[in-house]
Amino acid sequence: MLEAPLNTRKPSPERWFNRAYTLVYTAAIFALVYRHCYNLVYHPSFTTIFLLLADVVLALVWATWQAYLLNPIQRKVFPENLTKVVKESDYPGLDVVVCTADPFREPPVRVINTALSVMAYEYPTEKLSVYVSDDGGSQLTLFAFMEAAKFAKHWLPYCRKYDIMDRSPEVYFGSDSFFFPEAYQIKVMYETMKAKIEKVVDSGTVSPDLITDERWLKALDKWTPTFTPQNHPAVVEVLLESNEDKDITDHPLPNLIYVSREKNKSVHHNFKGGALNSIRVSATLTDAPIFLVLDCDMYSNNPKTALYTLCHFLDPKVDPNLALVQFPQCFHDINKVDTYGAEHLPEIRTIPMGMDGICGTMFIGSGGFFKRQALLGSPASIGPSDIKQAKTHCLGNKSMKSDDILAVAHRVAGCQYEENTKWGLEMGFRYGSLVEDIYTSFRLQCQGWTSVFCDPERPSFLGNSPMALSDLLLQSKRWFVGFLEMVTSKHNPITYGFKYMNPIHALCYAHYNFRPFWAIPIVIYAFLPQLALLNSYSIFPKVSDTWFPLYAFLFLGAYGKSLFEFLVAGGTFVKWRNSTRMWLALGCSSYPFSMVDWVLKSLGLSTIEFNVTSKVLDDELKKRYEAGLFEFGVESPLFLTISIAAVVNLLAFLMGTIQVLKNGGFEELFAQLFIAGFGVINSWPIYEAMLLRSDKGKMPMMTTLKALGVASVVYFVSSLAF
Repeated sequence: MLEAPLNTRKPSPERWFNRAYTLVYTAAIFALVYRHCYNLVYHPSFTTIFLLLADVVLALVWATWQAYLLNPIQRKVFPENLTKVVKESDYPGLDVVVCTADPFREPPVRVINTALSVMAYEYPTEKLSVYVSDDGGSQLTLFAFMEAAKFAKHWLPYCRKYDIMDRSPEVYFGSDSFFFPEAYQIKVMYETMKAKIEKVVDSGTVSPDLITDERWLKALDKWTPTFTPQNHPAVVEVLLESNEDKDITDHPLPNLIYVSREKNKSVHHNFKGGALNSIRVSATLTDAPIFLVLDCDMYSNNPKTALYTLCHFLDPKVDPNLALVQFPQCFHDINKVDTYGAEHLPEIRTIPMGMDGICGTMFIGSGGFFKRQALLGSPASIGPSDIKQAKTHCLGNKSMKSDDILAVAHRVAGCQYEENTKWGLEMGFRYGSLVEDIYTSFRLQCQGWTSVFCDPERPSFLGNSPMALSDLLLQSKRWFVGFLEMVTSKHNPITYGFKYMNPIHALCYAHYNFRPFWAIPIVIYAFLPQLALLNSYSIFPKVSDTWFPLYAFLFLGAYGKSLFEFLVAGGTFVKWRNSTRMWLALGCSSYPFSMVDWVLKSLGLSTIEFNVTSKVLDDELKKRYEAGLFEFGVESPLFLTISIAAVVNLLAFLMGTIQVLKNGGFEELFAQLFIAGFGVINSWPIYEAMLLRSDKGKMPMMTTLKALGVASVVYFVSSLAF
């Protein structure tokens, strides 16, 4: 063991409790299934069939979740020991790919803040390159980066001189904590640049008068009248080159390159996966052995993050097949109660720690440092490599701006380049699923590559979460369609994963892929007990029945364990409550709608579109979000289904209570009253939006009326069935 280790790992102390709980709860599940089967044989009814289906699906998804809890581990890094292993001059090159797609939904000012924050990494600047992958092909984004290139000459030396931690200018100057002599001057420069960019975005075009560099002006000539986001040539523009460009202290600047791959309506562009495969351009220009993928709103919150990564990649004890160092995806704008459960604590803590204890965590779309070689083939086909010996620059004495180099870069960014190649199939980011991040990491780990989860005390990256419920539900629906695409592909976690990876590791991926099927039990439990209650029909054991404690244990055990895991991950009771509420809301909206979309796509009746989540902030929306209010505001089928469930639960609880008070039968109907009451409590934000609110975020009146109408029809139909 090294006297001064670069990283350590230790098992989480709660793993033994998790294992014991799993055994006990598994026994309870088998007892419940036995009771359902007994009733199905001796007392058959359609309610028994539906309850059996719901509980079996819940049990299967629950079983896959246990895979994360068997052996979670915690890691710690020691970047101060790096110089004892390798000289700073021998650090490997690092390419950063910042992804954006729409200048109106992803404001360029926010994108350049992300880029500037990583350009200011505590890392040798001559080894650092930042690529903006603009899948929207917007001259507005290119102009913003032209301005950012000029501002970087002042911002980077300022961060370096005063060891600034918040290296996103927007965050730093918004904190009112700056007090160094040059701060005011640089803030004025930043605000001037910001206003200039926002004015250009508002106008929708870049005036030639704003460009002083002839080379940059020539680059904008590519935006002809026929240039559209869906149909345009490749654009590769070197804005800063480390060998030539210096900051105001005569220190080299990192490379900064704008890339927009070619798009043609006749060639499928493969969504974000296709955009990420623009790493071919970086291989042509800089070819760093490590590259980082960042979403445009995920700015660097810790300038030492790249050093933390090296603590894994450069550790002499490291697995030579290590392909990915993944950092958690944290958010800076979530309100105090996390109204939508958007912090995703299980996803950013429990899941990666659990997978790390098996064979490695998954790539979550942003904040992942990859070994470039891992995307070129399996470890066996590539052979062993020493990342310290990999080339930092592949051009020799040539400039990245030379015509022959740029010609190659444009060629590999062309939409025809991948034809008859293994790109997207066995190389690069894999195509075939809207969740290209998880799908790619699954395929890599099936090939034998491994990964680690790095979670420093200060978050490495902070991003934005949706403040409008419609954005969150649509984003979730897109993810769930992607999970279903994985399930039906030949590379699914069960048939393929069990063959090529640790079966428990495969179950971790299976959990994600099976999440959309939560729609089945959630929809059943959102309607069946309530409709039976409305018709005074008991479908659960009465309170004095010997089977009743089993149902109580299963419910309380599931929610109690969920709360325990949430608190261990760093959450609070209130945030957990809101997270479980959103799980139920997703079960009546995004989950079932994703299944419908997937079926229609499979039948060739529709195509899946990639909708960019808006990162534009609205002041009124932000105030409502900070107040903890749900944001409805627009009509959406996703809101309608949630509203129908809320109305049915309220109706069942009120009428059921009246029936019990009037006619008795409390013991027989208690479980259904409890479930309906539980639904009412979780639906309070919906009732509030329907009846009590008058702001723009309230539930649209038409949605409320439709929900009441459909709920009435459902009640009438149920009266014929019971």
